[in-house]
Amino acid sequence: MGNGTHIGRVRGLGAAHEGAHHWVTQRLTAGSNLLLMLWLIVSLVRLPELSYGVVQSWLSSPWAAVPMILLVISVFNHFRLGLQVVIEDYQHDETRIVLMSLLNYFTIAAGTFAIFSILKVAFTGAAA
Repeated sequence: MGNGTHIGRVRGLGAAHEGAHHWVTQRLTAGSNLLLMLWLIVSLVRLPELSYGVVQSWLSSPWAAVPMILLVISVFNHFRLGLQVVIEDYQHDETRIVLMSLLNYFTIAAGTFAIFSILKVAFTGAAA
């Protein structure tokens, strides 16, 4: 009792118990996006100007580079979770697997590129 309908138990179509984890993870990434974006806005407003040299020297500090990398990870994870829900809800044939794979490859590639760019600016700013 309590495992769904009788026919659902027979077919093995009971609840997967994965929805709550996905929902909580999406809410946590939304919260971290909010906090990190507020940090970014406040940090940029406090800079004397937004020229490349000033931003580069600001980003060369670990106190700026690490939260920027955390922001990129959080944003791309949240992006992937949101589009995963859309694909799962509206795509019901075998192209679902292809779309999920493309989504995962895209978010990993774009996030890696963004992190590499942050690190490149941070490390060249420290050397200059």
